[in-house]
Amino acid sequence: MNYPFWDVPVLSGGGVIGLIAVYHLLIALFAVGGGLYLPIAERKAIREGREDWLRVLRRHAKFFLVLTAAFGTTSGVGIWFAIGLANPEATSTLIHNFVFGWAIEYVFFIVELTMAAAYYYTWDKIDRGLHLKIGYIYAASSFLTLVIINGILTFMLTPGETWLSVAGSGNEASVFWYAFFNPTYFPSLVIRTLIAWSLAGIWALVTASRIDGFAYPGLKKQIISWSAKWLIPAFVLVPFCFLWYLAMVPESNRQLLDLGISTIGQGTFTQVTRSALITVMTSATIIALVYFVAVRNSRSFNLGWAISILLLALAATGATEQAREMLRKPYVIGDFMYSNGVRKYEVAKFNSEGYLAHSIWKSKDTSSMTDVDRGELMFRGQCGACHTQTGYRGMSVLLKDRDERSIENIVGMLHAYNDDSPYRKYMPPLVGKDDEMKALVAYLKTLPAKPAK
Repeated sequence: MNYPFWDVPVLSGGGVIGLIAVYHLLIALFAVGGGLYLPIAERKAIREGREDWLRVLRRHAKFFLVLTAAFGTTSGVGIWFAIGLANPEATSTLIHNFVFGWAIEYVFFIVELTMAAAYYYTWDKIDRGLHLKIGYIYAASSFLTLVIINGILTFMLTPGETWLSVAGSGNEASVFWYAFFNPTYFPSLVIRTLIAWSLAGIWALVTASRIDGFAYPGLKKQIISWSAKWLIPAFVLVPFCFLWYLAMVPESNRQLLDLGISTIGQGTFTQVTRSALITVMTSATIIALVYFVAVRNSRSFNLGWAISILLLALAATGATEQAREMLRKPYVIGDFMYSNGVRKYEVAKFNSEGYLAHSIWKSKDTSSMTDVDRGELMFRGQCGACHTQTGYRGMSVLLKDRDERSIENIVGMLHAYNDDSPYRKYMPPLVGKDDEMKALVAYLKTLPAKPAK
C-alpha cells in the first residue's frame, strides 16, 4: 500500500529524522554512559570520604535527570512521529516484527525513568548504600534499553538470511531472535556502549567546567582528569570494533566505503567515506582538546570549551549515524525494502500492473489528471523519501541544464535497474508501467530552475 507522502520543503522527511535522531542519540547514549558514571563516581567519593565530590555529583545528577528525562524522552517521541510520517512502510514492518522487543524496551524504559528520579530525589535522604543500589539499577535498566533498540537498528542493515528467507510469508515471528541477533548486532552493541562511556565523560566535563578553578583548583582538576579517563576505552577500542562491524556488513554495502577509499588520492569520496572521515577528524580533535585544554589547564577550563567539545561530539555522532544510514543504500531494510518503501518482491508486480494502480490515496477519477499530475504522484511516492524539489538533494539543482532526453535516460536507467547501472549502489529502482515513467519525466521537466533572462 502506498501511503500519502510527507512533503517537507527544503529539509525532506529524512532530514527531519536526522536532525532529531542526532540530538536524541547524544542524550540517549549519555543516559546509558552517565547512568554508570554517577554511581561509580559516587562510590569512589564515599570510599575516599570526599564530600566535595558528592556536592558536585549531586548537581550533575540534577543536570542528568533534566536532560535525559525531559529532553531525551521528548526527542524519542519526536523520532517516532518523524519515522512514521517519513517512511510509514518501513516503520510498519519494524513494528510488526519487533512489537515484542519494543514492549520489553518500554518496561526497561519505565524502570529507567523511575530510578533516575529516585536517584536524584533521595540524595542524602536514604542510606548511601541503598542510594548506590538505585544508581546501579538505573545503569542496568538504561543499558538494557540499548540492548533492545540495538537489535532493531542493526536489523535494518543486516536482517540476516534466516529472516529474509521467510520475509513476506507471515512467518516472520518464528525467526524473531535470528532477526534480533543479526550479523551486526554484537559489534554495534560494543561500539555504542563505548561511545556511551565517552559521552558520559564529555557531559561530565560540562558540569566540571562550572567549578571555580581558582577557589577549588584541586577539586576541579581531579574531577576533570577522572572524567577524561572515560574517553580512553572508546578511542582505543572503537577502531578495532569498527573493523569487526565492517566485516559483518554485506560486501555490496561495504563497497560504498571501499569506493571512497580507493579514490582518496583524487579527493573523490562517497558520502559514506566523507562521513567516516569527519568522524575520525572530529574524534581526534576531541581527544586533543580534552587533554591539552581540559586536563592540562583545568583551572581555566570553562563552559565555552566544554560546549565546544560537546559540539564536536555532536558532529562526530551525526557523521557516524549518517555513514551507518548510507551503508544501507539503496535499502531502508537490507535486501528487503528499498528506501522509497517499495518491497523488493513487489517490483515485478508494480512494473506489470502499475504503481499508481495500487495507490488507494489518489483520486478515484483520474480522467482529468495530466501527465504532470500523475508524474508528481510518482515523484512523491518513489523519489520524495530522499529528494526535495528545491532543498536537500533538490531535483531543481540535480536536473539543472538537463534536457528532456537526458531526463528520460536517467529515468530509463533507474527503471531498467541493470547490474551495471551507476545508480544501483545508491538508489532504488523506479517501478511502474511505461506510461507512468513518461508521466514522471513530464513532471521532472518542470523542476529544473529556469535560467534568468
